Amino acid sequence: MNTNKRKLIIFILIPLAVGLVSGILTKNSMTMYNTLNQPALSPPGWVFPVVWTILYILMGVSSYLIATSPSQKKQEALLLYAIQLFLNFIWSPIFFGLGNYFLAFLVLVLLWYVIVKMIRAFFRIDPTAALLQIPYLLWITFAGYLNLAIIFLN
Repeated sequence: MNTNKRKLIIFILIPLAVGLVSGILTKNSMTMYNTLNQPALSPPGWVFPVVWTILYILMGVSSYLIATSPSQKKQEALLLYAIQLFLNFIWSPIFFGLGNYFLAFLVLVLLWYVIVKMIRAFFRIDPTAALLQIPYLLWITFAGYLNLAIIFLN
C-alpha cells in the first residue's frame, strides 16, 4: 500500500475513532434518548450511527485533502478541524452523560460556528474538501434543532 493510501486511511480513522470513543463513553445513549419527549422530526435511533459514520468518513477525506495540499494555510484550517472534532466529541458526554441539554446546545452552537469557519478555511485551500463538510454542517444544524426542542420538551 502506498503512502498516500495509508495517510488517507489514517485521516479517515481519526474521526471514526473519535466517534467510537464518544459512543463507548455514552453507550446507553439511545436508551436514554428514547425516554425523552422528542420533537416531531426526530429520526429513529438507527439513523444516528449510520449518518455519523458517513459524516466521519467525509470528514476524514476532507481533512486528508487539506493535510496533503501544498497550501501555507493548511495548519490554520487543520486547527479549526481539530477544534470542531473536539467539540463534536464532548457533545455526547455532555448531552447523554451529564444530561445537561442546555450546555450541550451551547456546545452545538459553538460547533456550528467553528464548522462554518473551517469550511471557509478549507474552501480557500481545496473547494472539494469544503464541500465534503456541507452535509456535516447540515446535520449539526438539524442536531441543534433536536437539542433545542429537547430542552423545551423535557
